[in-house]
Amino acid sequence: MDVIEKAVEILKNNGLIVYPTDTLYGIGGNPFNEKVIKKIFEIKKRPNVPISVAVSKMDMIKKIAYLNSTAIRICEKFLPGPVTIVLLKKKKNVPALLTANSEKIGIRIPDNKIALRIINRFGPVTCTSANIHKGKNPVDIETAKKQFGDKISLYIDDGKCKYSKPSTVVDVSDGKIKIIRKGVIKWIKK
Repeated sequence: MDVIEKAVEILKNNGLIVYPTDTLYGIGGNPFNEKVIKKIFEIKKRPNVPISVAVSKMDMIKKIAYLNSTAIRICEKFLPGPVTIVLLKKKKNVPALLTANSEKIGIRIPDNKIALRIINRFGPVTCTSANIHKGKNPVDIETAKKQFGDKISLYIDDGKCKYSKPSTVVDVSDGKIKIIRKGVIKWIKK
């Protein structure tokens, strides 16, 4: 069984993986399962703040959130890439726990072949950095392993992340562009 198949099997059984993205290593789990989401909050020691979702193509975004024209333009320009786009509004299949009871949802298409292969096979996965809340950024697999140890079913090593910085978070929920977190990309315009 190759690593992608193994990752998909773990995700199907509601386990957690740590997988590479272009920005930082992420914790992957089923974003539609509340027990999985609770487990992520627990191991990250994360307060009740939203968890983003990684997808592999625009069609997947449309299954979990509504896109306005600004969101479509930003997606076409920057994704796949180091940008998390905050959209309004999530679809009913997305648990409130994932979005911290908000109607907004953060979406990424990471520019990493391993991440995209997993998502293509499994579907959307959670995309939150593989570190304890406010812990050291997981730019490599060892940083994640030190923080989580055996709490993760599978660690997928792809070397140091391409950008080794968090994604830029852009809120386009009201049709305007608002940078919530400066990450890899410092400036975004329509």
